[in-house]
Amino acid sequence: MSITRRQLLVTTAAGTAFAALSGVGFQAAAQSKNDTITCAFAARSSNGMSPQLISSTGADNWVISQLYDTLVKRPDGKWAVKPEEFEPALAESWTSSEDAKTWTYKLRSGVKFHKDYGEMTADDVVFTFSRHLDPKISTKAKSYYRNILSVEATDPNTVVIKLKDPDPLLNGTCVSDLSASILSKKAFAEKGDEKFNTDPVGTGPYEFTSLDSNAGLLLTAFKDYYDGQAATPNLRVRFIADTTARTLAFASGDVDMIEGVRAPGWNDSMRQQNANTIFDATAPGSFNTLHINLNRGPLANIKVRQAIRYAIDATAIAAAFGNIAVPMVGIIAPQFPGSVKQDELPAELQYKYDPEKAIALLKEAGFASGLTIPCFVSQREDYASIMLMIQEQLRTVNINLDLKIIDHATFHADNRKDKNSLILSSLSYPPVPTAPIGDLLLKTGDVKADGSGLTNYSHYGVAIPGIDDLMSKANAEPDFAKRVEIVKEMEKQILTDLPGLGIITLSYVIARNPRVDLGFKVEAGTPYWPLRHAKVVQA
Repeated sequence: MSITRRQLLVTTAAGTAFAALSGVGFQAAAQSKNDTITCAFAARSSNGMSPQLISSTGADNWVISQLYDTLVKRPDGKWAVKPEEFEPALAESWTSSEDAKTWTYKLRSGVKFHKDYGEMTADDVVFTFSRHLDPKISTKAKSYYRNILSVEATDPNTVVIKLKDPDPLLNGTCVSDLSASILSKKAFAEKGDEKFNTDPVGTGPYEFTSLDSNAGLLLTAFKDYYDGQAATPNLRVRFIADTTARTLAFASGDVDMIEGVRAPGWNDSMRQQNANTIFDATAPGSFNTLHINLNRGPLANIKVRQAIRYAIDATAIAAAFGNIAVPMVGIIAPQFPGSVKQDELPAELQYKYDPEKAIALLKEAGFASGLTIPCFVSQREDYASIMLMIQEQLRTVNINLDLKIIDHATFHADNRKDKNSLILSSLSYPPVPTAPIGDLLLKTGDVKADGSGLTNYSHYGVAIPGIDDLMSKANAEPDFAKRVEIVKEMEKQILTDLPGLGIITLSYVIARNPRVDLGFKVEAGTPYWPLRHAKVVQA
């Protein structure tokens, strides 16, 4: 691989940040008070604070996760991978029918909403889920709720969810998702969508206090939180989109935690400036998958797709990011149930890095002199870095990527209009075995030129037969272990057809000043985590 780390760095804003950091360490955070923790994220502003807002950003999700609660939760700093690993939250207990189609949740008594909006009841839970079930209302992660037949309150403290198909992992599929955070029915009725979005009401450990264009968002500890008041009285959330400015704010002590840059060398550079910096990183983080548009000329040829797979060295790409990346074998992250291991696959599906094999396959496909594939990628550091490395690797086997690096928003908009040939996606999923495949490769998710489709950028199941029948079989299976085995069958079929290639998982990273103790270790989980136990341990 001829591209160097230095060459990659200069393609990103991270390179500027590294230079600006030269000689800078933590300054005495005299301006930081022990009653406030300040976080800064890579965003220009808040899009809103409703958990059902489609346009919410990663920065918004951090705020939302402090303001609201779900019925059940995952362990702090971890995923819940098996049904028994979920923990009580607003529901103190739950049961599932033998066929995994009826779920009953018993709610805690005495849970209060912010700003004197009264106690939470089953009616609030029904209201929250009913918005996801209403086809006329646009809500975030709406597809997660498509298996729900009904949600009913049988008494003020009991909610019954009935499903169309069995789901032994319903708590992971949607009930613990941020989009399932429980809303105050009364507050929503008074405020309406728009005002609720800017003046939210939840049950969480912090409540919204103010929003200032310069100072950012201020959240204060909710004194009546059902599980005890948060350890730190105030949370300040700032929006600093510029990488250099955000990094310098952290180094100077103006902020305690910042969203990291997922580009090769960033963590190393930060450590060189101050060895005490703590890096909290999720695993697996984002699934970085290369979709192959099966409707684009030579890419319809399976031998060309196999050549691309043999020419990409995912292990080398992961190594460029250090310990925050792991190479993928299939579409599902190797840390999650349903994934396949290379050594458990037949030899023809292992796709061990073999550029000579790639060249031979291209010759068999009629491209002995190579071929050119036009494509584009986002300018965001993680996208650009990965795609530039793929470009260099493919070049060694005479596949030329005519690659354009474009604005992040335009990249997503044009992908949704089926304008790309090789599409790099970077998405996070819970450890629900069917989730990534269902989101990326089902026939019903086929991308459309008019933008009305979803995220099956490969046209898998449409251009060629896909895994839809296997997905139906998996969805009808109430036993979790048996469902996982069916998902592995899907993974093997995807490796046979190669509509998309798993490249690497890439951890979401937060750099943290050691003066702040989270109260738990971040090992896995979503790209946001609770801060109610966080406290200042150094002046």
